[in-house]
Amino acid sequence: MSIDYRKTVNLLDTPFAMRGDLAKREPAWVKRWQEQKRYDKVRKLSAGRPKFILHDGPPYANGDIHIGHAVNKVLKDIIVRSKTLAGFDAPYVPGWDCHGLPIELMVEKLHGKAIPAAKFRELCREYAKEQIARQKKDFIRLGVLGDWDNPYLTMDFKTEADIVRTLGTIYSNGYLFKGEKPVHWCIECGSALAEAEVEYEDKNSPAIDVGFRVLEQDKLAAAFGLTAEQVAGAMAVIWTTTPWTLPANQAVAVSATLTYQLIDTPKGKLILVKELAESALQRYGFADAKVLAETTGDKLELLQLQHPFYSRSVPVICGDHVTTDAGTGLVHTAPAHGLEDFQVGQQYGLPIDNPVADDGRYKSTTELFAGLSVWEANPKVIETLEQHGTLIHQARLLHSYPHCWRHKTPIIFRATAQWFIGMDKQGKDGVALRERAKSAVDATEFFPAWGRARLEAMIGNRPDWCVSRQRNWGVPMTFFVHKETGELHPRSLALLEEVALRIEQQGIEAWFSLDAQELLGSEAAEYRKLTDTLDVWFDSGSTHFAVLKQRPELAWPADLYLEGSDQHRGWFQSSLLTGCATIGRAPYKQLLTHGFVVDGKGLKMSKSKGNVVAPQKVNDSLGADILRLWVASTDYSGELAISDEILKRVTESYRRLRNTLRFLLANLSDFDPLENAVPFGEMLELDQYALLMARQVQEKVAGELYTRYAFHHAMQEVVNYCSEDLGAFYLDIIKDRLYTTKADSRARRSAQTALYHLSRSLLLLIAPVLCFTADEAWEVLTKSEEESSLYHTWHEFPALTAASEQALQQKWQAIRSLRAQVNKQIEELRSADQLGSSLQAELDIEAAGDLYQQLASLGDDLKFVLIVSAARVREAAETRITVTPSAHQKCDRCWHYRADVGSHAGHGAVCGRCVDNIDGKGEVRAHA
Repeated sequence: MSIDYRKTVNLLDTPFAMRGDLAKREPAWVKRWQEQKRYDKVRKLSAGRPKFILHDGPPYANGDIHIGHAVNKVLKDIIVRSKTLAGFDAPYVPGWDCHGLPIELMVEKLHGKAIPAAKFRELCREYAKEQIARQKKDFIRLGVLGDWDNPYLTMDFKTEADIVRTLGTIYSNGYLFKGEKPVHWCIECGSALAEAEVEYEDKNSPAIDVGFRVLEQDKLAAAFGLTAEQVAGAMAVIWTTTPWTLPANQAVAVSATLTYQLIDTPKGKLILVKELAESALQRYGFADAKVLAETTGDKLELLQLQHPFYSRSVPVICGDHVTTDAGTGLVHTAPAHGLEDFQVGQQYGLPIDNPVADDGRYKSTTELFAGLSVWEANPKVIETLEQHGTLIHQARLLHSYPHCWRHKTPIIFRATAQWFIGMDKQGKDGVALRERAKSAVDATEFFPAWGRARLEAMIGNRPDWCVSRQRNWGVPMTFFVHKETGELHPRSLALLEEVALRIEQQGIEAWFSLDAQELLGSEAAEYRKLTDTLDVWFDSGSTHFAVLKQRPELAWPADLYLEGSDQHRGWFQSSLLTGCATIGRAPYKQLLTHGFVVDGKGLKMSKSKGNVVAPQKVNDSLGADILRLWVASTDYSGELAISDEILKRVTESYRRLRNTLRFLLANLSDFDPLENAVPFGEMLELDQYALLMARQVQEKVAGELYTRYAFHHAMQEVVNYCSEDLGAFYLDIIKDRLYTTKADSRARRSAQTALYHLSRSLLLLIAPVLCFTADEAWEVLTKSEEESSLYHTWHEFPALTAASEQALQQKWQAIRSLRAQVNKQIEELRSADQLGSSLQAELDIEAAGDLYQQLASLGDDLKFVLIVSAARVREAAETRITVTPSAHQKCDRCWHYRADVGSHAGHGAVCGRCVDNIDGKGEVRAHA
């Protein structure tokens, strides 16, 4: 009777399937994890550990999540999971930004505009809740572990109250002030915009050169060293792309140090800066022009000019902002419509005349232009200039211009009464906020490092922060202002706290519905409540106080803030400024920045281009683990490219990882680490070396790459380890031992002991990224559905002395190097059809010195390491490898070619080694 030798080998199966089928199976895992309250269990297991706090930058509660949201949340989850495995207590409290204009616009769209204010805010709150529920579901589907039952919302009553308290502290510290300053103003929003709400797009504008007639000819003549007759009719020429701002003109600025020329032209005598005179004259088409004289700008200071169409005079002033980049070197100055104009106007005491109302139309008192919008006024202004003979030239110019990020429409600068946090205002401790913020940037660690220079530049150049908004759905500025003087109530701080206590109970409606008499009594008639709300960037920027300092499981400051690169001008900056203005430092120790997602060609995603990749679609087709692996495998410091082709490559990498896990788990199916593990000192040498390799990989991935958030390098390391150290080396060698030796032999149990260590380490290394797959495999490894990789810390390997480790490393590196040479020669013979598998080969190796000793020490086990049927080694002066096809018969069971195949009664075409493993005591392996 013939024996079926397939039944005599240790070919085991595993419930860990070859195909992940992630898209179908992940939702059930999510549901089970929630039912098991895994986040709560991790918190209990982590209690008492050192804290690591990643504070969630709140996404806005409007619309479904997109691929950028997915990148952001997955990166955060990888960090939280890796820090948990590293032995930290790393709670993750997700949050949402809930107030602001986008929600107002959506509610107006759904319900109309004619809604009482209180009802409108109620509808805004309900809409935000609906959006949060939708986004939360998608974030949980991504496998993001967090306190989803208790997230923070900026519209939570307690949070709203603490945002108000943050404002009070900033006021108390001396950084808040009221001022009339030009701010970015969106006509569509009817409100001031924060720096982060401004985008720059191309705009086609009228570009005009305008003459301001000189009124004081004697002074002008003296400045240029000419007679009054020689300068008669002279005009100072400005260039502007915003004709609509000319009604607010209060001066013409020059540089004190630049040289200005008086030039006789067909249009009259024109004053132009020397460096730009030639290009200006070419622009005007003046071929015949004569320079009459030159002078420096400081000689023209306070010279009176005639406004180009109003009956008022304006002075020449000197300003450092005047350059020779473009135009004429003389700058039209309207303090109500430009920040530099405002600043230089302050030095000269110029009036801040803002003729433009909130709706972008000129006030009824504006001569010539009353009722016109600023855009309608442009051609009217040009027409008026022509009528007055002061238009020198006009053209069109395509240039970069600020736009509202919501409406994508051009915005304007206009001076309004607003509340500001002063960047250069000294606090009560005598330190300016800008200086404090610069020090805070210096104390912050940046990933990637270039983020430091970006934030430094923004802090160095940013204007005062306008924190007031004229909106309905927002945290109110809970101050009382004197009706006549405009001064804040002397008990503002105490009143603010009383209001905050009410907001804790009733939300922001407590302020809007408040009768001032309740708090002010008889003083109520003298004061009015501010109707302004806070900039939403102040809301989110205050969450370090409103969340980190209020929730006992968290801590202040946060260890890390992580957001997209646009947040250097957004949340990173607003948090930095509120932190510095309240407590004197940044609310974070580290800042991590990731890039934006583009398609496979590097193009920005848009619905019109049809290149949008939705995370929901990836989850439903490939699974969240594939999306997570794509995020982790991509260098997030730049743009992250995604496409079907890119995801296909990621899926291939996933399959290779999964196949490795399946091999490991299948060969551990009959292994119980408590009963079957072999002590490290009794393990075969190759298995000890495998543990050394695994520990080194873990030290690099967990101890170095995860620590500095280099996830794409970590994934490269893991994938290379699986394919090179495991697949192409260790696992390839031990297959014979796993399959053909006796099931309970020391040789096989030693290999399984190594596999158990390798499996445990590898699963923990991939767990931060492949959270579903890692826990699926972990349950198979531990044979428990209640288990999770997150309930543990990085794997602990058996200890090895430094000397033993070095010797092991040197020996097996040398053997691996020789093995590579052997494989190359075998492959050459196979390509020439002189050899089949490597097991058909026999080797004669000549080796010198240490290599000979290393190879000889393996004895007969050398053939198993080289995966050949025979390997003979002798000492020689230099290394030489001879490969010959075996003349022997192939064993039906182990596939080795041996002289004794078929010589054992009752066993057919099998070798003596296999007979011993089937019927005898089993072969003894010493090294491999």
